[in-house]
Amino acid sequence: MTSRLREIRMARGLTLAEVAARCRPPTTAVTIGRLETGLRRLTLPWLERLARALDCDPVDLLPGPARSSVPVAALLGADGAVAPQQTMSLPPPIPGGTAIGVVVEVTTGDYRAGDVLWLDQLTPDRFAEALNMDVLVPRPLGRFAFGRLVALDGGRLHVVPPAPGARQLVVADAPWLGRVALLLRRLRP
Repeated sequence: MTSRLREIRMARGLTLAEVAARCRPPTTAVTIGRLETGLRRLTLPWLERLARALDCDPVDLLPGPARSSVPVAALLGADGAVAPQQTMSLPPPIPGGTAIGVVVEVTTGDYRAGDVLWLDQLTPDRFAEALNMDVLVPRPLGRFAFGRLVALDGGRLHVVPPAPGARQLVVADAPWLGRVALLLRRLRP
């Protein structure tokens, strides 16, 4: 049986070993890998065990028809939450063709550990579209600058990291940048 195990594990930013350790009783990373690839059968007990480890419902791990929209239950306004006057729906978040992602591991600025950011990748001719927005900019040796794009100076990008008191970074001749387009935050009780 195919499952959404790998997709959900990756969305949570977990390794095979971390999921294996979260299982009760614990298992091995190899076993989790075999369950993901279908080399080991995903039984109902495994679904329940993995769902607890991934903090989701067992049904979330099962493949199913993709929903093309999400029904709107309420509108939140100045007077509180009220039912919409007419049927409304929202499209589910679907990344565009140039989307890239960032997983926040440590709380910094407005971003919390566990947040997932979807970014639109822009070419240098479109960098001005990202002014005063949070961006990810590649730097040499596999490093990145992340923060608010505050200025463009020819081929130089001025980025202020989100951490309080952080110094402005200047990146020259970046081949692309990612502009934060969507923040996904899991709320837990």
